[in-house]
Amino acid sequence: MNTKMMMLLYLEDDDTRVTQLLTEHGVMAWSRIPLDGYGPGMAGWYGTVAPFRSRMAFTVVPENRVELLLEAVRDLDGLADPKHPVHALVMPVEATAQSKKTGGSA
Repeated sequence: MNTKMMMLLYLEDDDTRVTQLLTEHGVMAWSRIPLDGYGPGMAGWYGTVAPFRSRMAFTVVPENRVELLLEAVRDLDGLADPKHPVHALVMPVEATAQSKKTGGSA
């Protein structure tokens, strides 16, 4: 089965909405990390806005579910700040591996 990695980039205040979206679409496992989001802003000392409190959630999903998830992101409403939409990125997964499952030593 072909899989894709999906990343969702969003403001921290939208964490509940993103978690709800993933859960409603049967995504059983994902990881989430905090990010500082930067971008151009108004003229000031550095010409950039203060960093946004952002998050990135990522998961690996079957290829045949990607379009459904992308459509769900496109339809997502109720965000904390509509000027900062949720962004979804999809990347191919060329190979996977996992370490051996062995007991640890004390």
